[in-house]
Amino acid sequence: MKYLGSCLCKTVEYEISGSFEDFFLCHCKSCRKDTGSAHAANLFSTNANIKWLKGEKAIKSYNHNNSGHIKSFCSQCGSALPNIQMNGKLLVVPAGSLDSEIYIKPSGHIFMKDKANWDEGLEQYPHYEQLPKG
Repeated sequence: MKYLGSCLCKTVEYEISGSFEDFFLCHCKSCRKDTGSAHAANLFSTNANIKWLKGEKAIKSYNHNNSGHIKSFCSQCGSALPNIQMNGKLLVVPAGSLDSEIYIKPSGHIFMKDKANWDEGLEQYPHYEQLPKG
């Protein structure tokens, strides 16, 4: 399989060749903080390869307290981007950075002990196609 992805401003573009073994929704405090959301949505692969098509020099990475919680992002727009972890053995791809459709469904929610207290029953709240008018 081949997947294309990019950052919001299109400074960085990439191609992934291979498959994803897992797709986790992570609720740990670090993922919530670095996404600004209820959880991160990341795809994981031990066999896929990434090829940077454009903008590789614009990529910055941050390893939180050298803990292995690594976030790569575009230095222009701040969008989350893929990175390689575990001494080159694991490719981690933010699902929202992909431009291609993916057909793998989430493998599960992880670090539920850190879940935000407001992240409960969210499907019950109204759904809007766009920002509702006040």
